[in-house]
Amino acid sequence: MPYTAKKPLAPPSSPELRARIPGWGADLDPANRPSVPRERYDPDVTGAHWDLPEQQPETRPRERSIEHQRLTPVFGTSTPPKGISGAMRRYAYGRFSEARAAHWLTLIAADRVDAVGSHLRSSLTLHPDNPVTETGVLSEWRHKPVSSRAGSRRADLHHNWMDPFIVVGPWIAAAGIIWLAARTLARVGRR
Repeated sequence: MPYTAKKPLAPPSSPELRARIPGWGADLDPANRPSVPRERYDPDVTGAHWDLPEQQPETRPRERSIEHQRLTPVFGTSTPPKGISGAMRRYAYGRFSEARAAHWLTLIAADRVDAVGSHLRSSLTLHPDNPVTETGVLSEWRHKPVSSRAGSRRADLHHNWMDPFIVVGPWIAAAGIIWLAARTLARVGRR
């Protein structure tokens, strides 16, 4: 309704709205709320037969926060910490509180170390990573590369200029490091 100088009409009353709109005002009276039985605390209704679940056995040492006395009753075991990244994770959990940025930055660095290690392990196998096919670059060129971007509000358009540096940059850096190492070894071998 546009603004006018006249006094606005009185809003409809609750009974009028309840009669006109099905379900209106269900949250006014707790007896009408569908979730009220769930809001009441009744420990017998949960069906749990324990106060604390049985502790999962810890077959390998797990990282644990210095704020907590024990591990949670159930924890993941699919990817135990290993190598340098595992040592970094254990250091982050053993040294820093979870409220400290250093804790999380160390965990992020450990993830990056693990990713680099995975790429290096992959490059030594018969089926190394293929950044061209795994990033979907070929698919972009086959399916309307210009019209899918022009005039749209895609979120990835803001960082498109960075993508070649992020995807190809580490490979170029690794090739440069290998080239420098080979050149240094060749010079040492000539002496």
